[in-house]
Amino acid sequence: MNHDVFNGDADGVCALHQLRLALPATNNLITGTKRDIDLLRHVDAGPGDEVTVLDLALDKNRSALLALLDKGAKVSYFDHHVAGDIPAHPNLTAMIDTSATACTSLLVNRHLDGKYLIWAVIGAFGDNLHEAAYQAAQPLGLNLQQLNTLRQLGECLNYNSYGESVEDLHFHPAELYRILHQHKSPFVFINENGIFEILKQGYAEDMALARAVRAEHETANGAVYILPAKPWSRRISGAFGNALASDFPERAHAVLTQHNDGAFVVSVRAPQSTHSGADTLCSRFTTGGGRKGAAGINRLAENELPRFVQAFDEVFSAAA
Repeated sequence: MNHDVFNGDADGVCALHQLRLALPATNNLITGTKRDIDLLRHVDAGPGDEVTVLDLALDKNRSALLALLDKGAKVSYFDHHVAGDIPAHPNLTAMIDTSATACTSLLVNRHLDGKYLIWAVIGAFGDNLHEAAYQAAQPLGLNLQQLNTLRQLGECLNYNSYGESVEDLHFHPAELYRILHQHKSPFVFINENGIFEILKQGYAEDMALARAVRAEHETANGAVYILPAKPWSRRISGAFGNALASDFPERAHAVLTQHNDGAFVVSVRAPQSTHSGADTLCSRFTTGGGRKGAAGINRLAENELPRFVQAFDEVFSAAA
């Protein structure tokens, strides 16, 4: 059996959509929330099987990847997160670029020679790479209104991926992908099935609640926000971080969303003026990782909050 394993965010969904428009296949879909990234452990594959991995950090899936390769499965790996050492194995084809302006959708677009560029643009917008998205979109010849619509779609697709579990989400990412994959044109998708309106309304309602929260810690170089243990908080945390980054591009931001047990899940956005430091900060913590411009910590104990704030100030004061 062949498998498509992908992050449930806009970048992962749009990357897979491009790939399967160009190379149709009805494969087993394995995905989850934005933070559910060690997905290769769910794959059972061996000789003759093909596994495609999209937008999942190799370093977080290393053991499962090596096991699949040793069993004889062929793996194609597209990603832009910190990878560590990339295994040299005849069954692995790795297309990994960790530069600050890369995302998985743009890597797949490069692999497909721009065949479905419009979906790569949507994925880049969803990953908060606005400058890269606008630059990539130039050959499409779209007007500003159309580009703004694509940006909103990318942001809404990304918003749908955030939650402690898929029960927090408006749509399971696999379900959302299956519906979206019926459309080559994003404008047809937007107008046909009502999903975009559901996500847009949910986004607006959750963002209004987040905007009412005041910063817990604030300096000239950055701000830390704490959101309560509520479903809306878990859904909006990433989008709120992106919005803050756009509002204050010279400043770093951290959005901490509290679990019921008091621990936090953390989203960090580096200043848009530098696109660096987020991975450095989050890698100091056991469950942290990501990329230079945006990273996160899957679980930060409540008693580690002072250490996190201190590290946040150190990293982004040095980068200022």
